This record gives sequence, structure tokens and C-alpha cells, in this order.
Amino acid sequence: MTQFLRKSLIATAVVGAMTVAGAAFAQAPAAGAAAPAANKAIDAKFKSEKEKYGYLVGTKVGENLAQIKDEVDQAALVAALQESLKGVKPKLTPDELNQVNQEFMQKHQAAAMAKRAEEAKKNQADGDAFLAKNKTKAGVKTTDSGLQYEVVKEGTGAKPKATDTVKVDYLGTKIDGTKFDASADHGGPATFPLNGVIPGWTEGVQLMSTGSKYKFYVPAKLAYGENGPGPIGPNATLIFEVTLLGIEPPASAAGTAKTPQPVDKPAAAKQ
Repeated sequence: MTQFLRKSLIATAVVGAMTVAGAAFAQAPAAGAAAPAANKAIDAKFKSEKEKYGYLVGTKVGENLAQIKDEVDQAALVAALQESLKGVKPKLTPDELNQVNQEFMQKHQAAAMAKRAEEAKKNQADGDAFLAKNKTKAGVKTTDSGLQYEVVKEGTGAKPKATDTVKVDYLGTKIDGTKFDASADHGGPATFPLNGVIPGWTEGVQLMSTGSKYKFYVPAKLAYGENGPGPIGPNATLIFEVTLLGIEPPASAAGTAKTPQPVDKPAAAKQ
């Protein structure tokens, strides 16, 4: 959504296509080099290199503009592109083009916000229904905050405090079973300050003894709330399987602590 605020969607699409085309040119064999059989087969479909490269760029521009194809007049798009390449003076002044661009971005921003609001409403309803049913299952406990958890394996070690740095293995999924993150995706166990993660983790991991494996069912209000990043979405209830491997010594934690990097942020990082 913020991309629409920074620049024109059309400009982004065209720049993206040019980048792809540029990369293709950079990887092309030097002039005079023998073309592989596959390249000869491609060349046979075109009358010239210019036609081939034009097809490449046109295809990439089309792919990038596919998301707005129903909102623009394609004949006008092609005509404007041809006029621009020929150096024909545009029908609109730079100020007018900027005005239309802002109008277009505002329209998309409003549509994106409406879509996200609808997604948030659905996720909240689905999460509430899931938690209401889940809390009745054998072995599932619910804390005063609304966090639900079950013990998969109980350890015998010390329990961490909110101010501790912990080392864990984890798997994060949505309530439909879709995985959005796992420590294994980042090379192994994750280490992070327990007071630097979402409330559901800060509370839940403190219940665990080192060596334990718990399954947490985290309501949206104890997870990302309305700020859930892309793969998670707004107001999503999340499920985490967490194994507490250890509590890091303060000196070691200060020097070597690291956090996992799923979905553009640590799996349970505060927003």
C-alpha cells in the first residue's frame, strides 16, 4: 500500500520491466558469439533482434501492469506509449499528469485500505471462532489475557523472565495451517530478548521450563493486531510451536544475540 504513496504504479511497473530487460541484455552473449541452439529457435520466431527485444520488454511491462489492466484503457495506454517513443507532445502538461497520477494513487490506496479492513474483519471473526472452539479441547489452557497453550513436552530446566534472552526453535502457522515462518528457515534456533517480542510470546515463553515444547494459540490482540505483515495479515490469530532450548547468559546475549527474520520482521517481534 505504501508503494502507491511513493510513486506511480505504472512507473513502478515500467521500471521493473526495464530492470528485467537490462539484466537480460547484460547476460546476453557477446556480439559474434555462437548462439546456443535454444537461442536460434527463439530467433527464428522474430524478424530482427529489435523485434525480439521489443517483445521481451512489452511482455514484462504487460506482466507488471496486469494488476491494473481492468482499470485502464489499453488502447490509450498503447497510444501514449507510442507517442512518447516518437517524441510527440503529450496531451497533458507535467502538472496535469502529476494530478492524474495522484488521483490514480489515491484511488488505489483507498481500495487497498478497504480490502485490508475487510480482511481484518474476517480474520478477527475466524480467529474468535477458532479460539472459542479450541479452548474446549483437552489439554488446552487459557490465561487471563486470552492466550491459549498446551504442553507438548515439559522440561525440567529454569524458567525465563521477561528481561531474559532466550534461545528457541519455533514453527509459526495461521489457523488454516499455512506456515508463515520457522526458525529452521533461518538456519536454526533463534535467540532474542523476551521483552522484545509480541505479548503472546513474552507471556507464553515465561511459562516454559528450559527443555519444554509448548504450542501457543495467540489471539490477534497478543500478536500483530491490525499491523500483521503480508503473509500474516491484519487481526490474524496465530499458532506457534515453541521449544525452549536455553536462557542465554547476559554477557553472551549482549554480544551474540540475534533474531530470526521472517516476513520482513522477527517472527514474534513487536510492531
